[in-house]
Amino acid sequence: MAPLTGARLLTARKQTIPTRGVFRISRGSRTGADVVVAQIEQDGIIGRGEATPYTRYGESVDGVLDIINSLSDGISAGMSREELQVILPSGAARNAIDCALWDLESKQAGLPVWQLAGLPEPQTLETAVTISLGDPEEMAAKALTLADWPLLKLKLAGEDEVEMERVRAVRESAPKARIIVDANEAWTLDMVARFSAELAELEIEMLEQPLPAAEDAPLATLGELPVPLGADESCHDLPTLERLRGLYQIINIKLDKTGGLTEALKMKIEAERMGFQVMVGCMVGSSLAMAPAALVAQGAHFVDLDGPIMLDRDRKPGLTYDKWRIEPVEPGLWGGGVQGLSADIEELPLPHEYRH
Repeated sequence: MAPLTGARLLTARKQTIPTRGVFRISRGSRTGADVVVAQIEQDGIIGRGEATPYTRYGESVDGVLDIINSLSDGISAGMSREELQVILPSGAARNAIDCALWDLESKQAGLPVWQLAGLPEPQTLETAVTISLGDPEEMAAKALTLADWPLLKLKLAGEDEVEMERVRAVRESAPKARIIVDANEAWTLDMVARFSAELAELEIEMLEQPLPAAEDAPLATLGELPVPLGADESCHDLPTLERLRGLYQIINIKLDKTGGLTEALKMKIEAERMGFQVMVGCMVGSSLAMAPAALVAQGAHFVDLDGPIMLDRDRKPGLTYDKWRIEPVEPGLWGGGVQGLSADIEELPLPHEYRH
């Protein structure tokens, strides 16, 4: 490869991707995903990264775009991924730039990211599919259409009188599926204490983020529960792991929280060393956002990378979903060591034939 001579040009823009219907969790509902795509170009080679700003973490699309644009001079001068970790805190802006740098380095080297990172060759993954919040009958009907999926994730709301009705209804509709439930910070400590035994009887494999992240310390007073607890909103990056000991058994790694692939890979290693089970999840986003997360998800205990399944359209090339199976990333999507992904998302129908 000829030596690189040109400066690197960093640009970023917002894209809105409609969802397939309304997606509901305890904090609200949405009909589309507002994502930010960062692009770094050098000598005609382009690296891309996608992030989803999340208001729960004090982020906005405009704020993330401003942060990315503020690093234009630094990226032009050759800022490395390691320097990026010091300059920016974890979050969506750093994620978009970090993943764009990985993609650029991969194309410049002519090698896939998994080789650059010293990882084993990626294999097919099995993802959970999310059943968004609804009344018990609605969620049961949805579960019936997904009963052959190996892992279902239910969104809950903290509504004491109907919460367990939702779980029981879904279990009845999908008796063979593994099930995890996500309260998105909407439960109380009393609900955790009262409902954990029944969750275990229903063979629920994880209760994710039952309490608000800033108020989860009292979980330690409950002792060992019959259902494992997972940390999502409480778990962001490496420094947050230590305080989760004794509170949670599972941690959910999302690149929009860790601030990119670089931190996520380190975090997975450290979390497993500390005895946590690892889940790799996502915000609602396209295949461009899922591709780097799929590398972290290799060997994870739970994989929840169903973002593109929730969308009405996607990148081309995109990830190949055969029901719950996610095939290894196509080289032209991200991090494959070759150029690709030239079309804008607004121009595309759903490119992969997702079989429900």
